Order: sequence, then C-alpha cells, then structure tokens
Amino acid sequence: MIRIAGVGFLNAAPLMHGLESDPDVELFLGPPAEVARRLAEGECDVALVPVAAAANIGEIDLLDLGIVARGPVRSVVVAAERPIEELERVLLDASSRTSVILTRLLLRRPGIAAPPHEVIASIEGNVGGLIIGDPALEVEGRFPHVFDLGEAWNQRTGLPFVFAAWAARRGALTEAIVARLRRAAVEGLAAREETATAYARARKHDPERYVSYLRDTISYSIDDAAERGLARFLSDAAAAGLLPPPDVRVVRDRSVPRRPSIDSLLTRAADGGRLSMTEALRVYREAPLFELGLAADAIRKRKNQPSVVTYIVDRNVNYTNVCTTSCKFCAFYRPVGHEGGYVLSREVLGQKLQEVVDAGGVQILLQGGLNPALRIEWYEDLFRWIKATYGLGLHALSPEEILHIAQLEKLDVATVLTRLHTAGLDSVPGGGAEILVDRVRRAIAKAKCTSDEWLGVMRTAHRLGLRSSCTMMYGTVDTDVDRVVHLLKLRDLQDETRGFTAFFCWDFQYERGTRIAPGDHGTVLYLRTQALARLVLDNVDHVGASWVTQGPAVGQVALRFGADDWGSVMFEENVVSSAGTTFRMNAAGIEDLVHRAGFQAVRRNVRYDHLGTPA
Repeated sequence: MIRIAGVGFLNAAPLMHGLESDPDVELFLGPPAEVARRLAEGECDVALVPVAAAANIGEIDLLDLGIVARGPVRSVVVAAERPIEELERVLLDASSRTSVILTRLLLRRPGIAAPPHEVIASIEGNVGGLIIGDPALEVEGRFPHVFDLGEAWNQRTGLPFVFAAWAARRGALTEAIVARLRRAAVEGLAAREETATAYARARKHDPERYVSYLRDTISYSIDDAAERGLARFLSDAAAAGLLPPPDVRVVRDRSVPRRPSIDSLLTRAADGGRLSMTEALRVYREAPLFELGLAADAIRKRKNQPSVVTYIVDRNVNYTNVCTTSCKFCAFYRPVGHEGGYVLSREVLGQKLQEVVDAGGVQILLQGGLNPALRIEWYEDLFRWIKATYGLGLHALSPEEILHIAQLEKLDVATVLTRLHTAGLDSVPGGGAEILVDRVRRAIAKAKCTSDEWLGVMRTAHRLGLRSSCTMMYGTVDTDVDRVVHLLKLRDLQDETRGFTAFFCWDFQYERGTRIAPGDHGTVLYLRTQALARLVLDNVDHVGASWVTQGPAVGQVALRFGADDWGSVMFEENVVSSAGTTFRMNAAGIEDLVHRAGFQAVRRNVRYDHLGTPA
C-alpha cells in the first residue's frame, strides 16, 4: 500500500488521476498545509506539497512532476478593488506557504495571515487579498485589480514558477512509487478536458475557462527552466529569512547530494540562518552539547543585550483546580464534585494580589482547570475587579481555557477573546501546548484540544492585538521528531503573526500523582532542547530558563544555552509542585543567581519592556 497525500484543487487533478480507485493506494486529499504536515510527520510516503513546505522539511526529493506556471497562473492572485500599489493591507490565505512567501517577495510587504474563508469577504477599499486554488478561479472577473503571481514572477525573473511537486523524504521515491505517479500523470493529462468539464458542470459554470486553465495555463513538467525557477525562488526566500537554504533536489538520477556538516549548520543558525526540520533534527541528535550551547548563546547575544538577563515580578495564581480533561500527566486537577475541588474566593484572591502589589509586582499569571461552573461573565467580572482594585497586568487563560469558555457559551473564539480583552485581559500564556502533535496529545490527554485548535486560538489572539508566550512540555510519549515538529509549528505561526514574545520548555514532572510513565529526561536533554529551540525559533526574540522544574543551578547554566530571561518570581506554584517539584525564589534570590552567573538582572513586563536599569 502506497500512502499518498494530495491537494484537492482542480489544478492537481491531472497528477492524481485514478489514484482514488487504486486498491494499492491509500489516498488523502486536503489543503496544502495539511498535506505538508502529513509528510513532515511521517503520515504518508509521498505528497503533492507546496515547494516552500518541502524546503522547510529539508532533505526532500521532488519528482519532476508538479504544478508549474510559465506565465499567468490565474489561481494564485492578489485581488483588490484598488490598484495594488495603493493597498494599505493585504490579507494572505495561509493554507499554502509557497504562495504566501511568493507574495511577500513580489510585493515586498509582509501581509497579514487570515483564514481562507475571510480573505475574499474582506477585500474592500484599500484591503486586498491573496486568493489561491479553486476560489481564485471562481472569482475571476469579480475584482477590477488582479496581481497574478505567476505572471509577476515570470516578468521579474524570466523563469517559470513551481508551486508544488510530488515530494518524499530523500531516498523514499522507490521505483514503484515513481512508476505509479507517472502513470497517473499520463492518464490525467490525457483526460484534462473531461476533468475540467465535469468540474465546471458541477458548479454550473462555463466549462471552457476551466478547460483552458488545465490545458493552456498549468504545466505539469519540471524541466530545466522550471528547476532554475525553483532554485531562484528557494534561494531568494532563504536570503529574505523566510526559508532555510534549499535542501531539495529534483529527481532525475539517484545521486545523493552531500549533507552539510553539523559545524556548518550550527554556524548558519548562529548567524541568523534558518534550519529545516531535517537539519534541526540532525543538530538535536548529533551536535556536541557545548557547541550547541555556544551557537544558542550567540543567538541570545545577537537578539538581546548580551550582559542582561530579565525577570518579572508576578504571581502564578491557579483560581480553580476543578477540571474536566483528566490529563494523565497532571497531579493538580480534581474532577467535578470532588471534595478537594476549589474556586478561590475574592477574599483569598485579594490577599494574593495585594502581596504582589506590595512586592512591586506588575502582573498576574492566572490559569486554572476547565470548570464548567464558571461562565464568561464570571471571568469578565473578575478581570474588571483585578484591574480596578490592583492595576495589575493580566497574563491569563491558556488556549485550552479559552476554547472551553467558547464551547460552554456557544461563542466563537474571537468573540470570547474580544470580551475578555475588553474586561482587562492583556496577554495569553502558552500553557496546554505540551507537544503539538496529535498522536502525542491523544495519548496523554484525550479530551484536550487538537494542535490546530491550540494554534488557532493563538492565531486569533495575535490578530486581535494580544501577545502571548509559547511553551513545550516534553518527556511523556513524545520523540525527538515530535519536539522538532512542535518547534516548527510555532515558528510557522510566528512567521504569520509575530505575536509570540517568548518560549519556555520543561520536561514532564512525574514524581507523584500522575498517571503516565516518564519518557526522556535529564539535565543534558533539557539543555539540548532549550538550545535547539533557540536555534529553530529564529523569529521569537526571547527564551526563558525553566528553573522552576530544573532547579536554580541548571537555570544558571541555561543562561549559557540560549536563555535571556529567568522567568518569574515564584510567590507560589501549584501545578508543577503537585508532582513534587517545589523550587521557589524571590526577587533578591533571582538577582543574586543572575549576578553569580555573570549577568546583570533587570525587571521586565510581559512585553519584555525593561522596568528600570540593570542591577
């Protein structure tokens, strides 16, 4: 059985002719981003992926069959009511990374990522939108100004543009796979008119424009000219910091290109270059520990004041421990009705918050369980009371809690976040990410949100102007590949939104009360993981040392492995400590440890603005 993932657009149909009825093929059809995810996470053998996604994975072989434009492409366009140069905003359909990057290169502006269904609806006045695939064909003639990306690329470079190609891990394109894909293409190209006509009639459209699209507009051969166009795009994107240096090849022979050395990968990352998934995994597995640390330290120095380590005076308040998700790794929660369940009273909360104010604190980190008794009005009243009475910043409610409120109230996430923001929410903590691979999430917390749902909440928060942190808890059933995939998903979203301020990671704390056996652990693995995150997350400014789980001494070492932030003063901590880890520290203790590690300490707020001068 050959596992194949393909795109459900009309232009891809000639490459997949007959595959859906082949008993030797397991075929998945979906949007480009999901197809790329399946290839990255090993859920298929070969996939028709956007070429930027192939470069992001790394060590990829492309078959010389793909979706190529040798002039206008018609199905990848920026549409607008006004001339393109007059637009103030361009919304980008983020379902194809290649099209987004090409738009940014050609228009020389970042654009704003948006869900596909919102892009067309938002095109009005001085707002344009990138439309890809079948929707672009279906709105042809609707907008007076259209910037065709295939045509623009050809005019700029004189070369064709390769949008997508059949791709597999290096060496995985077996003779059987290649033969089956070539046969599908031969049959599909012969049936283009029939395919386009059936598509048009199903939508009650004129068949001729779809026939001409498949027959005359789209090319399916990656010849020498197309390969030069592909190389030019990948190198331009890498030079702009949007992709790693190209590590894909078009398969016409079986030669194996030379792999870059670990030293060269570390040097590239330290200098600000981007690592692909495959390169990051090699570094994680093979780089000597101290050389990995030196590269991470070089990035820390380049992104932040080299001699300064920041920290924040806040308090982690867990307002309730009642929760419905029953995560196997959590010793803190209590089910609904349990005698040990609680919701903190205003009196108790007030005592805790006043202690923060008295200590010069600026913020509350407010998180809890998914308690069905607490409705959105409860949170709004609480937030308004905290703001009016104590004036503290609110870094509150993980994506899981926000989704829970949305489901409880039958509201969309944007509405929930808008109401909470109006009531006083300042930023969103990155809790509940664990590992953003659904196989792992199903194993350790079946009732929790999916990876896409977690990322979707953060995407919405960022679009509403809220900033957030991002996190990773490893060491349950996850593998090193899962951890790298997790980091790349964070990096991809940060490319879209620029809304993450900082990253924190820690290993699963399993000492007592949890219901899952520990996986990979240890100080060396923690330092490797934090340093790798500093290398991979080239678009996130700050990395925090996880001294709460690893201990203060390891926290000091972490400052030489890419961390520029010590995190928070620990007035209290209830979730990690429920499993037996109880490291605590006040501001004086933090500053002493930071000084003894060779740095100056400076207080910050949630946006990493410095509050005073280094001590």
